[in-house]
Amino acid sequence: MKKLIACLSFLFLTAGLASAQDLDTFSDRVTEFTLDNGLTFIVIERDVAPVASFMTFVDVGSANEPVGQTGIAHIFEHMAFKGTERIGTTNYEEEKDWIDKLDEAYLAWLDEYNDPNADEEEVERLWEEFEGIQDKAHEFVESEEYTNLIESEGGTGMNAFTSADGTGYFYSLPSNKMELWFNLESDRFMNPVMREFYVEKDVIKEERRSRTDSDPIGRLVEEFTSVAFSAHTYKNPVIGWPSDIRNTTIQDAWDFYDTHYVPSNITMAISGNVDPDEVKELAEKYFSHMPGADREAPKLRVEEPEQRGERRFTIKDRAQPVILMGYHTVDANHPDALALETLGNVLAQGRTSRMYQELVVEEQSAMVINAFNGFPGDKYAGLFMILGLPNQGVEMEDLEEGIMKEIEKVKEGDLEQSEIDRVVSRERAQLTRGLRNNSGMAQQFAMANARYGSWESVFTRLQEMEELTVEDLQRVAEQYFTENNRTVGTIETQN
Repeated sequence: MKKLIACLSFLFLTAGLASAQDLDTFSDRVTEFTLDNGLTFIVIERDVAPVASFMTFVDVGSANEPVGQTGIAHIFEHMAFKGTERIGTTNYEEEKDWIDKLDEAYLAWLDEYNDPNADEEEVERLWEEFEGIQDKAHEFVESEEYTNLIESEGGTGMNAFTSADGTGYFYSLPSNKMELWFNLESDRFMNPVMREFYVEKDVIKEERRSRTDSDPIGRLVEEFTSVAFSAHTYKNPVIGWPSDIRNTTIQDAWDFYDTHYVPSNITMAISGNVDPDEVKELAEKYFSHMPGADREAPKLRVEEPEQRGERRFTIKDRAQPVILMGYHTVDANHPDALALETLGNVLAQGRTSRMYQELVVEEQSAMVINAFNGFPGDKYAGLFMILGLPNQGVEMEDLEEGIMKEIEKVKEGDLEQSEIDRVVSRERAQLTRGLRNNSGMAQQFAMANARYGSWESVFTRLQEMEELTVEDLQRVAEQYFTENNRTVGTIETQN
């Protein structure tokens, strides 16, 4: 449950706010430029320590995946850690020959496996042939060489994430190793390899089993999005459906990379003790010839149709009862987005929030209560979500009634301006803490630039939030929190 709440809370990473005074201060410390090929860089000067943090954000997530290839954004994220044509191999030319043969062998096995009249002996024979080729390809692999190289040069915090809306890669290095980052980052995104592709797919399958298939909350969330969305690709899990993971090939991954990893779809942020002029020189040196300058990544045009009535489902499981409630809302750039985000904070973010005080403290009908806008993403119109765990002995119907009672209060205008002010103060403090950290700053600025069109939105959204009124929150509650617009999913304990 802690993992789920932490994951959902991550949606608020770019919601931190500060004053306009902070923006004036940062304007003198931030340098932004775009190469001729469309690749954007954001440089934040901080001379507190001889360290720099680097963030590469690619504006592509699971929502952008082709039909039948769910999970491919996450698969490619894994590939980005497998090295390049010169790192992670003893002989790439020979290794590549075996990788090509590997994909041919896998396709032959896949065709037979998916045939309704498949010959089981032939399936087994083709699989053994595939495994033999995979063993040959592995003979050239220098496992973890890419990661070990970075760590040997003082690199820390190397990691990545894939979400419904984007993919991020980040780590920190001593400032005097900045050119090393440019060298390695350009190499892995301009010369990627599909090394140990099928080995890594097995890792991802296990990841899915542990996080979704074997986790009641994971199963509930996956079922919830597939019920709440009819047309939009937010209905698909980031990790991918099992059959799609199985059916994805190396060629599919190459096609995905060629389509979406183009310069205009990438933002790179660097925060720390660095010289912007040096960054520009290195950016030109290592990234100006990145291919794809003549094209843009395709835009997702699908729109979720208006929901025609409430949708409900129940999962019976040997697990603690849980309720998820969601309402279709808007994307991050919609005029109502900030009011909905603020309303989520007022309702159920923190110990002073309405639902926490009423349902957890006073009535003691809930163990956990949370609310937030923008799930599973906010690049496109997502969901306003409410998560609740009933206390022992409390019926799910009673907890749901308590949640609805608090929502109705808001719709009737039972709000105080002081509640909005409290949210503003908390978010300002949250961002202030985040701005003390190079890595967090690089991530926030890169993601804000991709989502809102400017890194300055990290700050300017404060002014918009300060201007919100009780009437604004009441209006969005009335507009979006309707029965026909609602999806409810529950886990019912089965003994």
